Amino acid sequence: MSSRRLWLPAIPAIVVVAIAIVGPALAPHAVDAGVGISFRRPGSEAWLGGDRLGQDVWSRMLCGGWGLLLLAATISALVTGCAAVLGSVAALRPRAGAWIERAADLSMLLPPVLAILLFMLSWPDSGVVGLVAVSVIAGTPYSARVFAAAATGVARSGFIESAVARGERLSYLVFREVLPNLRETWLTQLGLRFVEAIYLVSTTAFLQLPGTLGDVNWAVMVRENASGILLNPAAVLAPSLAIGLLAVSVNSAVVAFGRGRRSL
Repeated sequence: MSSRRLWLPAIPAIVVVAIAIVGPALAPHAVDAGVGISFRRPGSEAWLGGDRLGQDVWSRMLCGGWGLLLLAATISALVTGCAAVLGSVAALRPRAGAWIERAADLSMLLPPVLAILLFMLSWPDSGVVGLVAVSVIAGTPYSARVFAAAATGVARSGFIESAVARGERLSYLVFREVLPNLRETWLTQLGLRFVEAIYLVSTTAFLQLPGTLGDVNWAVMVRENASGILLNPAAVLAPSLAIGLLAVSVNSAVVAFGRGRRSL
């Protein structure tokens, strides 16, 4: 696959991510500045109209993606990294693999959203740190099983046996021998975990759990403006589409890049 074809699927993701990052600097109005009546129709002064408080939907759209993107990226990177290490250890040490499988089975019994609700309502001061911690703990075991399955064939290969015969330590086997051979699995899982993280962060923000993303983000915009969807549909549809486009485009770009690297 040529480098041009490799980067084509990433263009939508690059555009969406760039808008989320530089959006606050491009917003024509302050996020709390009024531009007219509540749920004002789109016009020249407000491209997407107004929200329930008469604030510019377009300006709030530009300012509402950065926190969502950063938090989802952090969660997905931590989950994928921890799962890759645990999965590699499970493949090299079958006894550890049995414990990881049991942990994954138990984690499936408690959905991540429910775990976040229970934790953050019990400890409201945990804020973003608590959200990240619960998301990583809830998401890592299942992903570790995927890595363990992918690493099993690598762990049985000749170069691993040679490294073991040389007396190499477990850390060397994991980071120098197994993980470099799991690039495609790592990228695929990273994309999937990012989608899940977007779902979790959006749900948390939508439910307005304490101390998460503040008042200006796409998920809160959907909730706050739902009552006026017939008056100004853009106030609800625009942030909803932005969340979906961010998750799908980044996942597609990561998966395509992983497959493209394999075919090079």
